Amino acid sequence: MESMTDFVREGRLFKVSGFNPSHRQLFLTSEALHKDRTTTRVEVHIGHVELMFLKPFYANGLLIRRATTAEFAVLHERHGIAAEDAAYTWTLERDGGSFVVGANPSWREAEYKLMGDRTSLYEANKPWPPEFPVASGTIG
Repeated sequence: MESMTDFVREGRLFKVSGFNPSHRQLFLTSEALHKDRTTTRVEVHIGHVELMFLKPFYANGLLIRRATTAEFAVLHERHGIAAEDAAYTWTLERDGGSFVVGANPSWREAEYKLMGDRTSLYEANKPWPPEFPVASGTIG
């Protein structure tokens, strides 16, 4: 598992693929698309979500990183985010327009053709790691 300060997957279509309100879990997914010349499925998971401002999809990909001090100051003023949540405020795109307040994001990526009957790389009822190669990591 790789740890990184920024998660960059630009040039891919990502969509909000799920939100589980009882567990406060957000999922963003990018499918393998011929148009994007991609062969992998990428999934991002953010748990313990307190607040989010999202688009339904991100046509130009994701750039997930901790909000800068200046960005957080604006979000704090605009949305009343508590000062102690600065370390848990994540922007999802280069301009900082979309954000999530939650735990450190994690990601998984695998060759789509190897996934077989899996519908998600985060399926709780399937063993982890799976029987095929998967890259994974955390952000922050």
